[in-house]
Amino acid sequence: MTDTLKSTAPHIHNATSFDDLVDWGVQSDAIEGQSTSTGRLLFKGPNNQPETGIWVCTPGRWRLSIPRDEFCHFVSGSATYRSDDGEVVEVSAATAVMFKAGWTGECTVHETMRNIYMLV
Repeated sequence: MTDTLKSTAPHIHNATSFDDLVDWGVQSDAIEGQSTSTGRLLFKGPNNQPETGIWVCTPGRWRLSIPRDEFCHFVSGSATYRSDDGEVVEVSAATAVMFKAGWTGECTVHETMRNIYMLV
């Protein structure tokens, strides 16, 4: 895997089931439960822009503030994102979402979810 991340085109084979993940700790700003995250960084550019990788999160609920535009392709699990203005986005396997910079609200993970993401 190390060679694929050092490629001129960094890549991870079988990203939907890849299991060589790193512990990213407990989700901050918990409201209910204690979600934990694991993941694998695929690429991080200068000043962390862009950043892309795999993120896996266990059930729980927490406050969320998205600092930069973020594209997410959810490949397993389910969650509900509720913005501070009341909009609800339900996600499950095969859902793609583009969160705009500054999005704030709550995330409730119902079933451990996996997403392939890119922050720009």
